[in-house]
Amino acid sequence: MLRSDLYRIKKCLLLAAIFIAISVSYCFKPGATAEDWQLWTYKCLTQSYNTSTDPKLKKFEFTVTADAFIRLRKIYAKGKEEFYSFNLHNLKDMDYSGNTTAGTLEIKTIADDIICQTKNDRRGDVDSMTTVLNIPVKNMEPERLDSLREAFNYFKGKGL
Repeated sequence: MLRSDLYRIKKCLLLAAIFIAISVSYCFKPGATAEDWQLWTYKCLTQSYNTSTDPKLKKFEFTVTADAFIRLRKIYAKGKEEFYSFNLHNLKDMDYSGNTTAGTLEIKTIADDIICQTKNDRRGDVDSMTTVLNIPVKNMEPERLDSLREAFNYFKGKGL
């Protein structure tokens, strides 16, 4: 065998190993616990949130609870806060628009099930409800998106 053939074989094996490692990290295996799903959902949302779409955003926090609540808190430079909360039992659909670099995760609930609150807003504090929450995301590979959908469906099914 020639050195160039060995080099190509090693290169193919390395690429295959990288592909397998990435695929496994985005997918769940049978027997994943509720805590595994909860942690995965939290990590995925936190790592994928695209802060560059809102230059005034100072800080954001996601919370994923064992009873299927997802909460997003956004804090802005001048003290304004936005808070969104919904239960995945009320999830109707999840859509994604964009590409693997950046896009929007659109979460839709059955009715006005998403709580929206503002605090420290100069126009006044507002409490409202909506059926759609748009979350700007980045680095959303198809496998990662599918795994997030799978996690959402896991929690949605837990409520039945």
